[in-house]
Amino acid sequence: MSDPDQPPAPDHLPELLNEGAHEVAVGCLDRLGAADAETRKRALQAVRAVAAEPSRSFEELVGPLSTFLTDEDRAVRLTTAKLFVALAQSEPATVLLVGDALAERVADDEEFYYVRARCAEALGYVAVDSPAEVTDPGTLADLRIGLSFDEPEVKEKLAKALAYVALGDPDRLRHQVDSLAEHLNDENKLVRYHLCTALVVVGCAHPAKLADAEDMLRERLTDESPYVRGRAAEALGVLTASDVEIESTPALDDTDAEGGETPSFLTDRVRFCRRRVADEYSESPPTGVGTIESIREGTDAVVEEMLSPDEGECPHCGLALPAGGPPMCPRCGVPR
Repeated sequence: MSDPDQPPAPDHLPELLNEGAHEVAVGCLDRLGAADAETRKRALQAVRAVAAEPSRSFEELVGPLSTFLTDEDRAVRLTTAKLFVALAQSEPATVLLVGDALAERVADDEEFYYVRARCAEALGYVAVDSPAEVTDPGTLADLRIGLSFDEPEVKEKLAKALAYVALGDPDRLRHQVDSLAEHLNDENKLVRYHLCTALVVVGCAHPAKLADAEDMLRERLTDESPYVRGRAAEALGVLTASDVEIESTPALDDTDAEGGETPSFLTDRVRFCRRRVADEYSESPPTGVGTIESIREGTDAVVEEMLSPDEGECPHCGLALPAGGPPMCPRCGVPR
């Protein structure tokens, strides 16, 4: 029998969670703080694997787990933040209980940037179902302002969180269209994609608001990423449904070439935009494009497609990387 006064072994917590012994697990978490940093990290990694399973309930555990977000060891804090990302995907209502603790990590500019990035990502997943509860004006400002000066990895997660805030409630960002559009030329293609996605969602609810981003969206029609081009075309198509007068037809001639390298994501959205411009949807509305529901259901799969290693480029900043090149991207430093 293990000594109740000693820190738990790393594999003991998952056993307790699988057995549903939450009260005992809480006691183990209380004692885990006395263990060495490596043991704390390994135990939290083991809990993270369980957290990814939607059949498990963590309501009694999120409070004790959140204390490790301020652990003295950076690796432990990062492991905890990743744990909350996994839990937010499977059980967002439970993570809502510690939303303030996650927001504090995002707001702390002295925190390790990977920790801040993961906390922002967790908040984004929670915001889909509870946007008002986790995105008060201060937190929204932290997400938006960080786009100007944070590390690339943090900006990527901030932009992702903003897209999920929009999916939860487009009204939360309806007055931020111009400030989001300012960052559509970010060097990280995922930042550009997520911000374009946020703008499309806002435009689905308030199409006239996209007039504030029209020029920047037109520039994205020549983006090096076909997924960014697709979202930009989708946004411009949504804008045409408003009463705002558009100066000229978006330049789409070279945007959807029928080639083996052109993803259907792009061609579908270019066609959507063209038909919107030609007012061909007046009697038959589109399906799967230009709606909040289609974005909510499909954006994670699009990101996975964007990050496919077949592209031969860094999935974070888009730099072309030769086969057999360095294990770290020379531009942004992220592992390949």
